[in-house]
Amino acid sequence: MDLLNTLVDKGLRRELPTREEALAVLATSDDDVLDVVAAAGKVRRHWFGRRVKLNYLVNLKSGLCPEDCSYCSQRLGSTTGILKYTWLKPDEATAAATAGLAGGAKRVCLVASGRGPTDRDVDRVSRTIKAIKDEHQDIEVCACLGLLSDGQAERLREAGADAYNHNLNTSEATYADITTTHTYADRVDTVRKAHAAGLSACSGLIAGMGEPDEELVDVVFSLRALDPDSVPVNFLIPVEGTPLGTDWHLTPQHCLRILAMVRFVCPDAEVRIAGGREVHLRTLQPLALHLANSIFLGDYLTTEGQAGKADLEMIADAGFEVEGADEVTLPEHRAAPGGDMCGSSEEAGCGGHGGGGCGSAAEAPVGQAAPGEVRTDLVAVRRRGAGTDLAPNA
Repeated sequence: MDLLNTLVDKGLRRELPTREEALAVLATSDDDVLDVVAAAGKVRRHWFGRRVKLNYLVNLKSGLCPEDCSYCSQRLGSTTGILKYTWLKPDEATAAATAGLAGGAKRVCLVASGRGPTDRDVDRVSRTIKAIKDEHQDIEVCACLGLLSDGQAERLREAGADAYNHNLNTSEATYADITTTHTYADRVDTVRKAHAAGLSACSGLIAGMGEPDEELVDVVFSLRALDPDSVPVNFLIPVEGTPLGTDWHLTPQHCLRILAMVRFVCPDAEVRIAGGREVHLRTLQPLALHLANSIFLGDYLTTEGQAGKADLEMIADAGFEVEGADEVTLPEHRAAPGGDMCGSSEEAGCGGHGGGGCGSAAEAPVGQAAPGEVRTDLVAVRRRGAGTDLAPNA
C-alpha cells in the first residue's frame, strides 16, 4: 500500500505526515488492519526496538473534584461509587509505588484529583517525591496534579520530579463540549509550564468520546506541535454515573488504527497505551505492543486493570521485553539535555487530568468506526491498592 510505505519512510526520518495521510490511516478497513500494524511497527522498532516501558499509577487523592470533565468518574456530581479519600501520606504513597516497582515498573505516576494544586499541595507532593526517591533512587517520578500556577513546575522539579502529565484529551474545537470549568488553553499552558521548567512533558488524548476522526487527527497534530516526550493514548472507559457512561464507540480494530496514526505522527515519542486497553482492545492487546512502547501496569486511578502478572506474560509472549531501569527510554536526540526534540514546533513531536463527547452509542459520527460491543462486564471500580487495606494489583 503506497500510503503505508510513505508513512514508514516519513516516520524513520521524523517527518510530519499530512493530515490527509493521518486521516487515511483511520479510514483503512478492518481487512487492512494487520498491514497498518506492520507498517507502524517498523517505525516503533526503529526508535524503540522491542522494549516496553512499564508505568505505575498511584492515586494520591481520589474523588471530590470540582471540575466537570464528562468522562471522569472523579468529576463534580459523579455517582459512580468510586473510592474517595484525601491525600495519602508519603509512606503510604511510597508503599504503593514500591508494589509497582516490584512488578517491573520504572516510572511512578503520582496523580491527584482537583483543578490544580495549591502551594501547600505542592509541598505535600514534594515530600512524597522525596520519600519515594530516598527509597528508590533510580525510579522516574511523574506528577499529575492538574493545572499549574507560575513557579509550581519549578518546585516539583527541584523536589525530584522527572516529568509532568497533563493531557489535552480532545481537540480545541470540541473541548468545551466535554468540560466547561476550564479551557483547552489552560491545558496547553500547563504543558508549556512543565516543559519550560525542565520537566519531561507528558500529554495525550482520550479516544472514544464520540469525536469524528478529524478531531482525533487535530488533537494529535496539536500534541506534535507541543512536543511532549510521552503521549498517553487513553480509550474512554464508560463508567456508569458519568455523562459518557453509555458511550461505546470503539472497536479493537479502530483502537489499533488510532495507535498507528499516533505513532506515524509522533514517531520518536514514547507512545503509551493508557486507560481502556483491556476494555476496548481486549484480545488484540498484544498487537498494540507493535505500535506503542509503553503501558501502565495493573490498575488505573479508579478502575481495575488487567492483572500485573498477565501484563508481563503478554509482553513476553508477544516477543517483547520489559525495559530495564538502567535503559534510556527515549532516542538519543530526545533524551540529550537541550537536544532537538523533534524538529520545530510547526513540524515536531507529540506529548492526566482529563472531558467527554457527543454522539450516542447507537450511531457513530461521520468518519468514525461503527460502535463497538458494549462490555460493561469489563468495567470494574477499583477497590484495592492505594486508599484501601487491600494489596494493589501490580
